[in-house]
Amino acid sequence: MWTLVGRGWGCARTLARWATGAALGPAPTFGAAPESWPTCRVYSSAEFKEKLDMSRFPVENIRNFSIVAHVDHGKSTLADRLLELTGTIDKTKNNKQVLDKLQVERERGITVKAQTASLFYNCEGKQYLLNLIDTPGHVDFSYEVSRSLSACQGVLLVVDANEGIQAQTVANFFLAFEAQLSVIPVINKIDLKNADPERVENQIEKVFDIPSDECIKISAKLGTNVESVLQAVIERIPPPKVHRKNPLRALVFDSTFDQYRGVIANVALFDGVVSKGDKIVSAHTQKTYEVNEVGVLNPNEQPTHKLYAGQVGYLIAGMKNVIEAQIGDTLYLHKQPVEPLPGFKSAKPMVFAGMYPVDQSEYNNLKSAIEKLTLNDSSVTVHRDSSLALGAGWRLGFLGLLHMEVFNQRLEQEYNASVILTTPTVPYKAVLSSSKLIKEYREKEITIINPAQFPDKSKVTEYLEPVVLGTIITPDEYTGKIMMLCEARRAVQKNMIFIDQNRVMLKYLFPLNEIVVDFYDSLKSLSSGYASFDYEDAGYQTAELVKMDILLNGNTVEELVTVVHKDKAHSIGKAICERLKDSLPRQLFEIAIQAAIGSKIIARETVKAYRKNVLAKCYGGDITRKMKLLKRQAEGKKKLRKIGNVEVPKDAFIKVLKTRSSK
Repeated sequence: MWTLVGRGWGCARTLARWATGAALGPAPTFGAAPESWPTCRVYSSAEFKEKLDMSRFPVENIRNFSIVAHVDHGKSTLADRLLELTGTIDKTKNNKQVLDKLQVERERGITVKAQTASLFYNCEGKQYLLNLIDTPGHVDFSYEVSRSLSACQGVLLVVDANEGIQAQTVANFFLAFEAQLSVIPVINKIDLKNADPERVENQIEKVFDIPSDECIKISAKLGTNVESVLQAVIERIPPPKVHRKNPLRALVFDSTFDQYRGVIANVALFDGVVSKGDKIVSAHTQKTYEVNEVGVLNPNEQPTHKLYAGQVGYLIAGMKNVIEAQIGDTLYLHKQPVEPLPGFKSAKPMVFAGMYPVDQSEYNNLKSAIEKLTLNDSSVTVHRDSSLALGAGWRLGFLGLLHMEVFNQRLEQEYNASVILTTPTVPYKAVLSSSKLIKEYREKEITIINPAQFPDKSKVTEYLEPVVLGTIITPDEYTGKIMMLCEARRAVQKNMIFIDQNRVMLKYLFPLNEIVVDFYDSLKSLSSGYASFDYEDAGYQTAELVKMDILLNGNTVEELVTVVHKDKAHSIGKAICERLKDSLPRQLFEIAIQAAIGSKIIARETVKAYRKNVLAKCYGGDITRKMKLLKRQAEGKKKLRKIGNVEVPKDAFIKVLKTRSSK
């Protein structure tokens, strides 16, 4: 049911005509709008309910917790059941990943953005406020998890009863452990035919040192035993340690941009109270704002009179500029300054790629879209960049290749922006050799995020490449194949532990550029999908690196310039040339695809020209006539090749990214 409101009946009638044509459900009812509401807006009936009084929830009745797990272990399904149990959403068959609101999440079936929901739960005559944060499970979105944990006092660690502990389960446990949060292990999918909860209990006890009797066995899909999860949250997770009588201190842990209302900040209150009309100050920008609206996410926005310390909600304060809303910022009341909260350790980008508008006239629109999307995804770093071939653009830093793909997809879906992405690279370092160069760059060790700026060997004493400590968890029958794959990627084995009779945990030191593109795909195909992978930063090591150019008819394709290890240059160059040959459309002239290191060509492929049969009209006659026609055709092709431009289609770049298939 929808209620249409507006100041003035003309406004409401206009809305009514629009809404009934827009299939908003049953016919609308009319209502007068409160003075504080915008002049024209469509509200659901829920928004006409009286605002929630959050003072009903004392600190001891508040629990803030996150759900963390490996990919596809049932976090979002468990969140759906918890929302249903507490009456936050109606129980219907359509409740599938309710908190996954983005189109990209629906299409890919993964969570990429942490989502908050406030649940009201009655237990033993007491009304509890449970603030739930559903987090992503993929390693590329681990920054979302670490940020979410800052607003929590405990976590539900969900483990699949069939697959057991996976790499990201281990990583998420240690994130929670370092933050000193209470961990409640939940074994999900006990309804599956091959489920073995006892085996998983033993794994949890061995790897995490959590007694097996603390594990809760559930089926989130069927709703089996989910009620006991809520009981455990109340009993085992402590209430937040906050002081409501102190001046306001609120941490901004996430934010989104609404083109009508400006920045909507997700906040966790550590001290004090905030209400509509308060004047607040940002510790980062020192700008003062007036609070227009506060509320909780239930899971949609539900305005309240006030928010109190210990609670998690949203706040709208008329921040119109994207730069004003910094994630990790502290908000406090005007003329009541406080010590800012520690905020967040900034995310360290693992992959860099150039991003350029398809048409330079779209530059400003794309700039605005990137600014708004980086507000919602603060782990992306942005640097201005320009290219001779592609014009003005940016070099963006991502946490992984999936992160890059999702960011690009969100740009297209949410902002209708079409972009050209260059080959992803990792940040290399070079130690300069001469004092003149050190003076020019103002430092001895320079970081290279753009392969086009890779310095010549004559200018440096050594190159450094980033390395990561990778964790692989796999059934033991695939160990041999996986070890061979790791050795082929120049990895060094550090450790090997048997978790139980069937599963092995391997630790390897990998060069980052060897795993960033297609290692995960190769690992999954080798292990029939059973192995899992996670990695963390481990600094830099020396390496023999070279810059490899890709040439089309002698012209360098700037987007495909890449930095590779000297030993692998030939195989990678050959693979890229072969992929380009398959991807480029044929022209009326021949296209030579070459991979070059400096002036030395190391690989070549040729795309043959379309060829008209000029001898079709010759039947019989002298051979010189035929030779003359063929010679004229060859001269025409040669001339075309000089003046013809080869445009690389956008999809060809994506196909070339995966350097080679592991054999």
